[in-house]
Amino acid sequence: MEKFEEKLIELGKIILEQKRARVIIEPYKREKGYWFGGGKIRKDKEGRLVLTGRYRNFGDSRYGTEFGERGLELAIFISEDKGKTFKKIKSFTKKDLNFEKKEVLSIEGSAIYFGDKIELYFSSEKKRNYPEGFEKYQKEGTGIWEIDVIKGDSLDSLNSENIKNVIISENPENLHIKDPVVFDMNNKTYMIFCQHPFCWSCSYTGVAIKENSMFKIISNDILPRGYTWDVAVTRITDRLPVPKIGIFKDLPDISLYFYDGAECMREHTQSEKGVRRARGYSCEEIGGLAYGFDSEFPKIHRLSKTFPLFVSPEGTGSNRYVSTFYDGEKIYAIWQMSTNDFSQPLFMNIVDIEEIENILKWK
Repeated sequence: MEKFEEKLIELGKIILEQKRARVIIEPYKREKGYWFGGGKIRKDKEGRLVLTGRYRNFGDSRYGTEFGERGLELAIFISEDKGKTFKKIKSFTKKDLNFEKKEVLSIEGSAIYFGDKIELYFSSEKKRNYPEGFEKYQKEGTGIWEIDVIKGDSLDSLNSENIKNVIISENPENLHIKDPVVFDMNNKTYMIFCQHPFCWSCSYTGVAIKENSMFKIISNDILPRGYTWDVAVTRITDRLPVPKIGIFKDLPDISLYFYDGAECMREHTQSEKGVRRARGYSCEEIGGLAYGFDSEFPKIHRLSKTFPLFVSPEGTGSNRYVSTFYDGEKIYAIWQMSTNDFSQPLFMNIVDIEEIENILKWK
């Protein structure tokens, strides 16, 4: 392994240091199936930390919406004290996010983007029918996932009355599109997103480029699923430009990518005679790491090839939906993590520049 790859792993581990992390937002209950997260953390023009996420209550999508509420609320929080405390300033229910007479059945990943306008991207499962020839594979009470956006001049002005669709699919191979990651690179705006086929047999990552107000898909698989722990799921949830210090000072621009992985889509019974481990499965994914040179994007290289790098010591082991932000002084990281009660609160860790410099320097 190259020296700079070893440094990237060191950096990733300190960013997601679980022993130092603290819960910043609780789910509505500390019980199995209750979560908060799946969003992004950024800074606005006033210097406040802004994060998005969705509250999820218990439910099982395998059997339709009558088996629980599932993703029920998209929320925006701000911190005016550098991450010590967060307060909710705005939220949207499933009913609020109904679009073009399509009922929203569930809410998942979201992203906040600060450009000429503030753009709130979110994924929702809408009441739509499967394509012709695939109707029998659609479970009763379920829909199809797509990504929408709400734009405004301020956080307060974000209004569900001006929802616009940005990515939708009718292709059975990537029918469900969700969990947006929006960022600027090489003077262009990109969106990384998660995809599922009609049969929900796997999860993988695509990317689109912004053209006018829409996004055009340029690749359906920028980080192919792995061969071991992430053979069923490889979902990128975050891109972090690596600080240009230490070993990276004179290297071309590099970005670190955090991703969710899983060995299977449904929980498997483990052998009593084998090595018991967190294998990851749908909604209980564990964490991996990848990187890429910005000039070569969307070419990305996997760092966690044989084992995951991020596994909760509690509950199911789930450690997922990472989002980071570097402001030149600190790296802020948030993620969902399973606990002893099997809920998934939102955790946060903050790493100072001095510690980052120490990690990235030549040794």
